Amino acid sequence: MTARLTRRILTASALAVAATVALAGCYLIPMPDQSAAPHRSPTPITDGVAPDLLPFYQQTLDWTDCGGDFDCTTVTAPLDWSDPEAGTIDLSVIRHAATDSDPLGSLLTNPGGPGASGVDLVRDSLDYAVGQALQENYDVIGFDPRGVGESTAVTCLDAAGMDSFVFDIPPGQRRSAEWDAFVVEKQKTFAAACEQNSDGILPFITTENAAQDMDLLRAVLGDEKLNYLGYSYGTFLGATYAKHYPDRVGRLVLDGAIDPSLSGLDVSTQQAIGFENALRAYMASCVGQSDCPFTGSVDEAMGDLAILLASVDRDPIRNSDGRMLGADSLVTAIVTALYAQESWPYLTQALTDALQGEASTAFSLADFYYNRQDGQYLDNSTEAFLTYNCMDYPADETDAEHAASQAAIAQQAPTIAPYWESVNLCDVWPYAPTGVREPITAAGAEPIVVIGTTGDPATPYDWSVALADQLESGVLITRVGEGHTGYNKGNVCVDDAVEAYFIDGIVPPDGLVCQ
Repeated sequence: MTARLTRRILTASALAVAATVALAGCYLIPMPDQSAAPHRSPTPITDGVAPDLLPFYQQTLDWTDCGGDFDCTTVTAPLDWSDPEAGTIDLSVIRHAATDSDPLGSLLTNPGGPGASGVDLVRDSLDYAVGQALQENYDVIGFDPRGVGESTAVTCLDAAGMDSFVFDIPPGQRRSAEWDAFVVEKQKTFAAACEQNSDGILPFITTENAAQDMDLLRAVLGDEKLNYLGYSYGTFLGATYAKHYPDRVGRLVLDGAIDPSLSGLDVSTQQAIGFENALRAYMASCVGQSDCPFTGSVDEAMGDLAILLASVDRDPIRNSDGRMLGADSLVTAIVTALYAQESWPYLTQALTDALQGEASTAFSLADFYYNRQDGQYLDNSTEAFLTYNCMDYPADETDAEHAASQAAIAQQAPTIAPYWESVNLCDVWPYAPTGVREPITAAGAEPIVVIGTTGDPATPYDWSVALADQLESGVLITRVGEGHTGYNKGNVCVDDAVEAYFIDGIVPPDGLVCQ
């Protein structure tokens, strides 16, 4: 499994969305510092907009009922923000109107990925995306970033082609010349299909462009400043917005942060270690339970899991639909379940079944990761994820840096190390990356709240610390616990701090720790 960023971000926890976690306590002392109250206008905000962008910023929105308590619209954005006359793309937007009669404005949300659908998040999981207090006080806005979902989307392969791309097992020994050649051919086929079927949009599917799209959304929604809740990759999108528009930052909360200064190689290395640590935490819980398929110490259980992975890598397990469960798909299943502690029982079942030669539960988890159901892919999140990462991350690591990464993963993540790195799709991508990796300070912005969870496997806690330190106005909240992201997960301390900031402008104490 190659991971620039592990993609099934916020939504992975929906496996156990009905589960609750224990309420957690903390010390929250309201600070006298307050951010400015949000202000909105019934007409688009065009102050400071360049003349060639005015046609986009002046557009009025045609909202239509799209079921339930939601209405939807489409916003037209430049394909290339550096050349607004080069063409346009559509951005799909959904709104849940505030239930209070005097709302504070719009609250944009992003579930992560890159590639996850913000429209689906709000439409299908509103209560999971934001708490009731925010639903009362804000129009909650979901949107599909460029390249994603119902917006102008990256299109690559049909379902059969995607199955081959993500599930086919290469011949020969892992990382042999035969194995690598097979993987490279798969990747070339995928990249060529994306280029052929995406109508010329691939080089413009970048976080830099998506951040500028968000400013357009802010303006046409009538908000003078952006109020935003971004999860995981959504923190990078939000930080990039703050980099470009610090004077238009309203109340931003970035939950499960990505360190924008890290290279793609650093991200992959630290995620491997993060998931290994999360796997050890799972094992520590599992071995004491009657239904756990492993016994003994955590080290012994991890050793037995390594044997299982090597076994299915050597002799894959056939699923009822004909797919073969090898080590790569089993690691995908493991990673999916590690996003939320409430999903650990699914992992126990998957590993128990795999030890008995049964693949269905593991494939259910892997299918959830890829948003695959009954042989069909419900969205283009995998294609969009890969496109963003190939365009956002410079491919400038040296051989020595790669060797150091492999050594670190082998030492600190020995269980999953053999299956983590592969041939890099971005090496055969049709366009060179345009993104940069650098610290983001957003000098002059209103306070930006960053939430980090100590046991987060996908966005390690240190990344949140780093982003909060980089931001000139960064404020760090620490959630002590397992799983990915911290807000709206049952921790009263985190939830109260976030909602007091969004609703009343009360800036949390920097360094607040929520047990």
